[in-house]
Amino acid sequence: MALAMKFFSSISTTRTHVLSRCTNSLFSANSGPGVIASLKVTSPQLQINRGHKRYVRAVKAVFKKRKEQMVKDNMGPLPPQPRNTYPEWNYNAELFGFGKRLNENFNKELLQRAFVERSYIIMEEEKQKKVGIEEPKIMLKDNTEFVLKGESLIKNFIKRYLRTVYPKYPEEGICSITDYLLSDAVLAEISRHIGTTDIILTSDHPPSVNSLANVLKAIIHALELSSGEERACAFIRDFIITYLSDKDINELWEINEPETVLASILQRDGRCEAEPRIIGDAGKGTILAAYQIGLFSDKEFIGMGFGESIAVARDMAARDALKRLFQTTERARPIPFNLVLKANDQKPFANISIQDWCEKNVKSLMT
Repeated sequence: MALAMKFFSSISTTRTHVLSRCTNSLFSANSGPGVIASLKVTSPQLQINRGHKRYVRAVKAVFKKRKEQMVKDNMGPLPPQPRNTYPEWNYNAELFGFGKRLNENFNKELLQRAFVERSYIIMEEEKQKKVGIEEPKIMLKDNTEFVLKGESLIKNFIKRYLRTVYPKYPEEGICSITDYLLSDAVLAEISRHIGTTDIILTSDHPPSVNSLANVLKAIIHALELSSGEERACAFIRDFIITYLSDKDINELWEINEPETVLASILQRDGRCEAEPRIIGDAGKGTILAAYQIGLFSDKEFIGMGFGESIAVARDMAARDALKRLFQTTERARPIPFNLVLKANDQKPFANISIQDWCEKNVKSLMT
C-alpha cells in the first residue's frame, strides 16, 4: 500500500512539473506579445506518439496514380476464372457432391452429360484444329437432347400441378404461369442457387443465363433417367413450383378489358349485367381523390375496387370480381407444395378457356 501511494505521488509531482514548464514557456516575457514560444517536452513521462507514418502519404499517392493509369488504359479487374482451372479441382468429386447435396441419386455419366453445353464441344474442337488435328474427336456428348426432354417434362408437370390446385383458373392463366416458371431468368436463378455455376462446361464464364437454364432442364431429365419420373416430378415441385411461394399469380397473367370479360361470363351464366355503384369517395376534386366502387349482379355483391378515378375503380372492381370467380383472391388458400401427382395419370385435363368460362362448364369439368 505504501509503495502504491509513493508511485502515484511521483506521477502527480511529475505532472505538476511539466505543466509549470509549459506555462512558463508559453507565456515567457522573452517571447513577445502574441507570440507563443516553442514547446519542447524533455520529460520521459510525456512522450506522445500519434501513429503518423511518413510513408503512408507516398504510398497512397502511388496507388492513386496507378488507378488513374488503369482507368486511362481501360484496364479493369481480372475477369473471374473458372473453378476447373484451380490446381485442387476434382470434377468427379464435384459431380458426386452435387447429387448428395440435393439428396438425389444420379447416374454419373448422365449427370456429366447434363452439364456439357454445345458451346464447350465447339470450343474444344477449335482448340484441336489449331494444333493441327484435322478431325477432332471429343469423348463428351452435349446436353441438347436432355434440354428438350427436360423442358417437356417440366412444362407438362407444372400445368398438371396448377390445374389440380386451381381448377377454376382459366387455361390461359395456367399457360401464362407456366411460361413464367419456364423463363430463362427464373430457371437460371434456381440453377445458380443449387450450385451449378462452377460445374457447367461451357465456352463462356461465368455461364450465361441461357446456359444456366438449359443445364437445369438437362439435370431434371438426367434425374428422370436415373431415378424415375416420379422423383423428377418431385424435384420440379420442390425447386421450381415453390418459386411461386411469394408471388401473386394474378399478376402473372394480364387480363385485357376485365369489364368486358366479366360481362361475357355473367351472360353465359344467365345473370344480369354487373351494375357499378359508388360505395365511398374521398378528396373529390383534388389530386388525392379516391373512389370505392362496388359491383352488383342480381342484387348480389360480386366485387369491389379502389382508384383515383371512377374509371380506374370500376376496372379494379371488375378484376376483383374475376378473382372471386376464379378463387384466386388474396384471402384464398395459398398454393400447397406437398401434393403428390401420379406420373402416368394425365388428369386433370386442360382447364376451361376464358372464352368459354362459366360456372356450369367449370362444375362439369371438376366432376
